[in-house]
Amino acid sequence: MSKLRILFIAILLALFGTACSGAGSEAPLVVEEELVHIRLPMGYIPNVQYTPFYAAVDLGEYQDAGIEIEFDYSFETDGVALVGANDLQFAVASGEQVLLAREQGLPVVYVMAWYNDFPVGVVAKSEQGITSPEDLAGKKIGIPGMFGASYIGLRALLDAGGLTEADVTLDSIGFNQVEALATDQEEAAVIYVANEPVQLRSLGYDVDVVSVSDYLQLVSNGLITNEQTIKENPELVRRMVQATLSGIRYTVAHRAAAFEIATKFVEGLTDADTHVQKEVLDASILLYQRENLGYSDIDAWKNMQDVLLDMGMLTGPLDLDAAFSNEFIEE
Repeated sequence: MSKLRILFIAILLALFGTACSGAGSEAPLVVEEELVHIRLPMGYIPNVQYTPFYAAVDLGEYQDAGIEIEFDYSFETDGVALVGANDLQFAVASGEQVLLAREQGLPVVYVMAWYNDFPVGVVAKSEQGITSPEDLAGKKIGIPGMFGASYIGLRALLDAGGLTEADVTLDSIGFNQVEALATDQEEAAVIYVANEPVQLRSLGYDVDVVSVSDYLQLVSNGLITNEQTIKENPELVRRMVQATLSGIRYTVAHRAAAFEIATKFVEGLTDADTHVQKEVLDASILLYQRENLGYSDIDAWKNMQDVLLDMGMLTGPLDLDAAFSNEFIEE
């Protein structure tokens, strides 16, 4: 090859490289941002009732929002306290936990409602004749413990029936309600209305359910963060809320597909009781806030505060406007 030809080729290559370099300078390189890792306390073991969160992970909603989710099912983890101390940025919690935390000076904020109806109620075999709060008088009632949403819900029902704890016998039985009722150890039990009643009916028992939401609107399960995260990183809060809402919308619109996604996260969903777990999911969806999704109602907060004040769990009224925010639910 002649020297002239070699020189010609070298010039062409140089020109080509310059052209490529010029094109690159006009279109800046896109650098993939590192995902924000979020450890999310759930408050319970892996369960089909968490399907919206599983769907949001599986469909890439959190990843598209720049978030990597780690579900935390540890019972010993007090998610509300960790969020209040800003050790964690988010947790799944119920409304009463927010107010109790703020009473203690923890600046937690409820930023997204998940359930519209407070999911707690009392279930009993139909032979007990318990169809209203008044019918609980004189009954032995099993309850997971004198804490949490179950206890709050029971107290609300007793009050609706004009009763006090002195009018019933409470028995702390942990999360053993199905067996306790099936073996007649208890006359009634405090439960989540989308869970244990479905299991009892699948075992062939006729049961009646008295739901808190039929008598009083209370703030139920939702997503919480803290004042510092809202102040310093409001966009993260918005992305977290919007990704979670997408998971809820998908679950409502595509129940069968959402259930299949849940099987990837919850061991045993494909066992013999699959039909029961599908019914649990269906019953849970009925409790979701499907209109004005994510919106928090001030009246529900007022009712919750009144219940806690009546129980002596709050020393006085709180600034309810500071306890929740609706600013992140709209895109």
